[in-house]
Amino acid sequence: MKNLKLIFISTVAVTVTLGAILILVIYLNATNAEKKESPAEEVASVNIEISEAPTEPTETPDEATPTAAPTEVPSEKTASPTPTKKTEAKATEVAKATEKATEKAEITEAAVAAEPVAALPAGSTPVAVHGALKVSGSHLTDKNGNNFQIKGVSTHGLAWFPGYVNKESFKTLRDEWGANCVRLAMYTTEYGGYCEGGADKMKGIVDNGVSAATELGMYVIIDWHVLQDKDPNVHAKEAVAFFSEVSKKYAANSNVIYEICNEPNGDVGWGSIKAYAEQVIPVIKANDPDAIIIVGTPTWSQEVDKAAADPITGYSNIMYTLHFYAGTHKDSLRNTLQGAVNKGLPVFVTEFGTCDASGSGGNDFASADAWISLLDKNGISYCIWSLCNKAETSALINSSCDKTAGWSEADLSEAGKWYVKKLGNNVKPGSLNIGGPAGNKADGAGKEKNDPKPGPAHDAVKADSGNTSITLSESNGWNDGNKDYHQIDIIVKNKGDKEIKNWKAVIDFGKDVEIDQSWNGKFNVSGSKVTVTPADFNKNVPAGGTVDAGLIIKCSGPVKPSVTVE
Repeated sequence: MKNLKLIFISTVAVTVTLGAILILVIYLNATNAEKKESPAEEVASVNIEISEAPTEPTETPDEATPTAAPTEVPSEKTASPTPTKKTEAKATEVAKATEKATEKAEITEAAVAAEPVAALPAGSTPVAVHGALKVSGSHLTDKNGNNFQIKGVSTHGLAWFPGYVNKESFKTLRDEWGANCVRLAMYTTEYGGYCEGGADKMKGIVDNGVSAATELGMYVIIDWHVLQDKDPNVHAKEAVAFFSEVSKKYAANSNVIYEICNEPNGDVGWGSIKAYAEQVIPVIKANDPDAIIIVGTPTWSQEVDKAAADPITGYSNIMYTLHFYAGTHKDSLRNTLQGAVNKGLPVFVTEFGTCDASGSGGNDFASADAWISLLDKNGISYCIWSLCNKAETSALINSSCDKTAGWSEADLSEAGKWYVKKLGNNVKPGSLNIGGPAGNKADGAGKEKNDPKPGPAHDAVKADSGNTSITLSESNGWNDGNKDYHQIDIIVKNKGDKEIKNWKAVIDFGKDVEIDQSWNGKFNVSGSKVTVTPADFNKNVPAGGTVDAGLIIKCSGPVKPSVTVE
């Protein structure tokens, strides 16, 4: 608890009334919560070139085509997550001085007045266990200093799908899916967005979302969803005012994260985005010095390498956004991400999908699996798009389902089922029993298969040559009914005291294989053998350092690879 400095006024005649007020003030202020964590260290820089020409996501709903989701804004707000200090009308100078001296407190579930979550064991929610997060190097860490990974769900535009912003919806995500965060996507311009006459409505929905997440002990991202306006500077004035207001309102919350520009696109470069960020960040930090702030990057938040080459300095707890859609963005963007993380850039994937960048087309679960494996390996947080029943592939709820909480397996889209399994299918018995392991593919018709995962068929194997050591391990495996898939991670270590200028590995899987996906290297397959050489950015291995690469192969049955260093 905080130490509260009270001002004691010495006077000859102390009345009984004044003494009673002093005792009451001491008691009330003794219940304040603990302070947030201290600021984290700054990030390092990296300069990686992106080679993939990405496709613009077309998330904007068709205005002429209504969806089945409820469109009305909830008429009654949840209780505000910021505790109100109640004082008597006849408060004396001592009581007023005490109130001024009260420091910023961390919000707790008990401080939110709305109806409590039923039968929640003490300390069981994500926020209760992990507390206020901070950025340390390239990672998020929790209140105990341990690395922590957010795995959440993004809403679609709040203007179109406000019905999903409610406590029961979020509770389903937390208890039955295993999600620990909700991202509130507040569009700035489209169809009555915040900057087109919808400010009051949008702030009300955001407040409902923050209140529900806080009550449930979940993390929540307030997303200033730049898209059609392309350059965040177009509405910088409105952004500054908005983030000044909400950061003041939620300054006591330990669970609120601010994403200040969703997907800058078009001709806007990192310099322009950085200039915008340097206007918005100070107003948030003035109210909440420990706030985590996420900054978008150029080309629909894909060019994290540009931000890494010229990061924002002077502030703690700054992260950078990368977005991907698995059907469109593959090895090139994965390489860009890994290269940035290798240099220490803190990245948060605040939006991704299993389909192509339009939000439609078929699901590419193999590419999505490779992405999630890469994110999990690096401890990178992520939120999937999107919590709605829009008739498109990226929607997590079937378009025929009008429920806004408590979904059954039949209510979920193929992407929704895949994500629940990725999160571990953390469900109560009988509530949502989606069979099969995470990582299963779908056949050409889109029907999900639940064939058993083969799992790693071998222990890690290793080969050395001089100071170069290469280790292979199988981190994932699944079957699509016709082929077995094996994800192989490659670690190259320099055991010497001088930099290695190049490296090469030859892997023999013992049977003919095909390469399904690969990253962080160049791969050539011939029968059972795969020759691996580095990408340009991980060719040199510093003394005592490591670099990594990986691939997904498909073949018949298990594999027992061997590796040689050349």
